[in-house]
Amino acid sequence: MDNQVEGKKIYKLVEDLFPICRSITGNGVRETFQIIKSHLPNLKIHEVPSGEKCFDWIIPNEWNVKDAYIKNEAGEKVVDFKINNLHLLNYSIPINIKIPLKELEKHLYSLPEQPDVIPYVTSYYERRWGFCLSHNCRKNLLDGDYTVCIDTSLKKGSMTYADLLIKGNTDKEILVSTYICHPSLANNELSGPALATFLAKWVEEKVDKRFSYRFIFIPETIGAVAYLSRNINHMKKNTIAGYVLSCVGDNRSYSFMPSRTGNCLADKIALHVLNYKIKSFKSFSFLQRGSDERQYCAPGVDLPVCSIMRTKYGEFPEYHTSNDNLNLVSSEGFQGSYDIHIDVFSILEKNKKYIATCLGEPQLGRRNLRSTLGAGELAVEFKLISDFLAYSDGNLDLVDIANILNVYAIELFPIVDTLFSHNLIRISE
Repeated sequence: MDNQVEGKKIYKLVEDLFPICRSITGNGVRETFQIIKSHLPNLKIHEVPSGEKCFDWIIPNEWNVKDAYIKNEAGEKVVDFKINNLHLLNYSIPINIKIPLKELEKHLYSLPEQPDVIPYVTSYYERRWGFCLSHNCRKNLLDGDYTVCIDTSLKKGSMTYADLLIKGNTDKEILVSTYICHPSLANNELSGPALATFLAKWVEEKVDKRFSYRFIFIPETIGAVAYLSRNINHMKKNTIAGYVLSCVGDNRSYSFMPSRTGNCLADKIALHVLNYKIKSFKSFSFLQRGSDERQYCAPGVDLPVCSIMRTKYGEFPEYHTSNDNLNLVSSEGFQGSYDIHIDVFSILEKNKKYIATCLGEPQLGRRNLRSTLGAGELAVEFKLISDFLAYSDGNLDLVDIANILNVYAIELFPIVDTLFSHNLIRISE
């Protein structure tokens, strides 16, 4: 039996999205959303006009690119955006000039320590133009004049984001946020939106949902700020746990980025799942944050948001380079991240505080919940029932009890159902 079914679907979506040139604004983002919308028909797409103030930020002009290249004196393209969209400094202004190599060098970006890769560089909020190329290619540029063509537009337009609210039995929400603003980067860019898409499909198919689920696809930083500026009161009132999806497609390790407080419900559930399923993972400090947890956990916003990743952004050598390609991510890596988050959602759905309804220990034997033949210590399954009841005092939730009993919370699901069926526990209000 194939145990990577969802992982393969997620990988295929990454393949479909990989060629598109995205930025914080522009048609590449809209094209990306149309593909995601083919999987999530109820996805809603929104536009925020250029110039709109969002807290301390202002939505920039919209950027689109048709072509960009550098030609040498022989007319050969030595750098070509159409071969790799990382070649163009993201948000470059339009230009068409002929300049000597000495002047061109001021607009080139490369990584001497990684001479074979193309770096990913941006200039969203300062007008610049430039090209990114491998350092080896840069060293091979000969003296002479070069024709530089950047066919871009930077003008009033809008920033695009999308969201999907899947209603549950209550208005309390689980937030899932991911960014969609980088060009052809597989793990750092596309792994999050692709995983979010298939997590949303799972949630939609879940028949009984205790919570509502809010999936957000936004440009990193400016998108989170804009989304919060439009929805902060609702989100502060209703969000009980949230997760930022980033760098979830490689097959190396797992990482955990806590919320600012480090002790919210989202943190507790994430750490419980990781400690049980992964054992060995790397925990980071909120001081090492770098994605949209910066916005969701900011003072005054204070949403309970953390992040479960594979290798954390900035911690793998391919980060923000052309080596973050389809070879870096795998269906196995995606399946692992998918399974982790499904367990997180499942535990959140079941995580309640329970109160034992009997004073003293109930007689489990007459309910066929333990053997009536005394023979020393209780069998394991009977002891687990007894131990669960012993801590069902209305103060501890399911994960608290699971941590005390040193068992995975999901293993307690059938015990909870059994005890409910015998009216031996009730939910603490």
